[in-house]
Amino acid sequence: MTQYLTTDIAILGAGVVGLAIAEALLAEGREVVLVDPNTPGMGASYGNAGTIADYAVMPVGTPAVLKNLPSLLFDKSSPLAIRRAGIMALAPWLARFALQSLPGPTARNAAAIAALVADACPRWQALADRIGGAEILQHRGCLYLYETKSGFESAKSDMAQRRSLGISVDLLGPAELAQLEPGLPGVEGGAAFFPKAIFLSDPVQMVARLAEAVFAKAAYVQARAETITRHFDGIVVEGPGLRLRARRVIIAAGAHSRALARQAGDRVPLDTERGYHVEWDMPTPRLTRPACPTSRGFYLCPMTGRLRVAGTVELGGLTAPPSPHRIAKLIEGARAIFPDLGEPSRDWMGFRPSMPDSVPVIGPSRAGADVIHAYGHGHIGLTLAPITAALVADLVAGRTPALDLAPCLPTRY
Repeated sequence: MTQYLTTDIAILGAGVVGLAIAEALLAEGREVVLVDPNTPGMGASYGNAGTIADYAVMPVGTPAVLKNLPSLLFDKSSPLAIRRAGIMALAPWLARFALQSLPGPTARNAAAIAALVADACPRWQALADRIGGAEILQHRGCLYLYETKSGFESAKSDMAQRRSLGISVDLLGPAELAQLEPGLPGVEGGAAFFPKAIFLSDPVQMVARLAEAVFAKAAYVQARAETITRHFDGIVVEGPGLRLRARRVIIAAGAHSRALARQAGDRVPLDTERGYHVEWDMPTPRLTRPACPTSRGFYLCPMTGRLRVAGTVELGGLTAPPSPHRIAKLIEGARAIFPDLGEPSRDWMGFRPSMPDSVPVIGPSRAGADVIHAYGHGHIGLTLAPITAALVADLVAGRTPALDLAPCLPTRY
């Protein structure tokens, strides 16, 4: 049976970004309907590392990654890998990724990301206060771990670049690291400590509270939006069992946004990173803040009642099944840090929306501001949800956005 609905603003996607946008628009008195085929917040918003990563200013593509790209992509055990069956479909995206990994584009992309994440932590604090989730925020910072001396020395130039972009970071030797996190095994190299980063001890609970706050005032339709059609009196969104007429549409469907963007008249080079996590239930955490062994490409996340090991990048589209090999590599890597870990309690795979330049798509459609894009956040969707919401609210209200959106516009390619 088809649902026939009308609204002022339709938000396509009810992950953390879509929910945060809804919360911001509702605060300004807007009428909002969210459309998502799945339970709100149960995609990439569920499976992330839970870190408000104000330090994550470097794009995935850099000159160092470009130099090692062939070996990274075709070594299925590397932190950045590709499903070989999908390489032809990914070729145009990979060509753009390679261009964006050159020195000039890398510097521009890092500056754009730094501007977006600059006040991520205070914005999350304000959002958590509004929705009753302040106790979920852990103000203990985050660690990058370097298991070898050479890795630690190589990291110094990276950290210097982050400092030049306004990031607070302290370099710790092995003894300082052991004092900060006595539950971690000793390392030969050291660590980078980002003291301002915030950790969500339970991102599922935080997103649930956000959803509860939003759906106290907004409607939610569990349906798949497949087409967007402009008419003289608004926009019609249709899908199986759905016909929704709205004055304005916001595309916030994460990795599923590309087809919707094309329906709106925008060809955006969005593709999909398949992210994984593995969890071990445990009453007492083995560390007190998230820590990333950088050579292994995952985070150790001490969440409420469990240790989550999350990360790695696999380029492989939306249809292939989870890779048992990627899950096995996460388990192997976790046991390299904590050898006594038994069998994991559960595992998960989800889709991250990935742009070749690692900069999200935020801004009006080339065909008009009746469609606004808000997706492509890659690894930092959780981090950027509140600032994305504020920027979209500015666009809806006709205000000049708080940040220069030129690097984020869907027309930049």
